[in-house]
Amino acid sequence: MGSAKNSGATRKARIEEMRRAERVRERRNRVVAVAASVVVVAGLVVGGVVLVNSQSGKKKDTVSDAKPAGKSGNSGDSGHWVTGKDGVRTWSGKLARTHVQTKVSYPMHPPVGGNHNPVWATCDGTAYTKPLQDENAVHSLEHGAVWVTYTGKASKADVDALAAKVKKTPYSLMSPYENQAAPLILSAWGHQVAVKSASDPEVDKFFAAYVQGPQTPEPGAACTSGAM
Repeated sequence: MGSAKNSGATRKARIEEMRRAERVRERRNRVVAVAASVVVVAGLVVGGVVLVNSQSGKKKDTVSDAKPAGKSGNSGDSGHWVTGKDGVRTWSGKLARTHVQTKVSYPMHPPVGGNHNPVWATCDGTAYTKPLQDENAVHSLEHGAVWVTYTGKASKADVDALAAKVKKTPYSLMSPYENQAAPLILSAWGHQVAVKSASDPEVDKFFAAYVQGPQTPEPGAACTSGAM
């Protein structure tokens, strides 16, 4: 009888010990689980910070790679001049037409096309006495205008005569331009010619061919209310 009691007590003690061991294991597992959760959360936080910093770095790189306002951008043009028998030069290649807010570096002077300012130079028979921004004048060419330019070497008589012609011709404009190879040059989108004088027969021919001519990318677009 005593042996049976001892056996039952021993079994009860063993069960109790097993329960205590199980409770210890459960507490230990909870501690491990909590610790693991903390590690995971910490990892997510660190990863999020790294991702944000990485994205921020990318944005900074993008900003640093962008051309600041006032710096010259590419015209987007490619190609070369082809000169015809009449002396008119035609740009053989691509003339870009993207609107940009920056200064543009053109491959020809005066430019006959390329990326340009969103605002055109008023070209409703307008004779300017001061130089224009290339980027505005190129937009006028896109609308089908002929642009007459002259240097300080051009005679006053020729300048006055050409100004009179421009003032009678919608979709034309005129301005001084020192950075060109000849005293008198006429330009249209993709086309250009140097003339010897206001009475040069090529003047009338060029106006007749290129004022709202077939080269115009945007025929009929406005030439009024632009940049002055």
